[in-house]
Amino acid sequence: MEQHRSRPSDDGPRRGTPQPAHLPSQARLRSGGEGRSGAGAQRKERGARVARAARAVPGPRLPNPRLTGLGSGLFCVVAMFLLGCLDALLFDGYMPVYGVLFLPVCVLTALWVRAGDVLTAPVIVPIAFAVGLIPAADGNGGLLGRLMGVFTGLATQAGWLYIGTLFAGLIVLVRRVQWVRRRRRRT
Repeated sequence: MEQHRSRPSDDGPRRGTPQPAHLPSQARLRSGGEGRSGAGAQRKERGARVARAARAVPGPRLPNPRLTGLGSGLFCVVAMFLLGCLDALLFDGYMPVYGVLFLPVCVLTALWVRAGDVLTAPVIVPIAFAVGLIPAADGNGGLLGRLMGVFTGLATQAGWLYIGTLFAGLIVLVRRVQWVRRRRRRT
């Protein structure tokens, strides 16, 4: 059986092949100059910006990961579950320790989520708090006892939950305002 091509054979040059001199590249059309091709020029410009930024900041740089909304949620939930296990092992489920450990996770989650997904941080933080309570809560008597321990922990440690969610919400609000201002300046 004969198979036909899905694209016409005369659809222009492939990526990476030189263009004829009489056809302007998209980069030249946008910038108005006779520059390099679009992708190569953008990569070199981006590399130059990164190099300038690295030279401008003296001393060691702190890690600054940018997680997606899903990635930040996964980070927060896993971190709180592990901290809940650590609290149960070392401090026998002492809830104020769990609450104090919750605050830096909230701050890191709000700082590490990328700009387009910042609104997910205040949503995932309370969910992660509840997931972390599963190993940390004092629950005797099987599944129902553990569930009662989680609900009791949520009721008695609501202050830590509210403070952590407030921290994440304030950080996200500031970052979102900065992001919107930067986008408006560009246009």
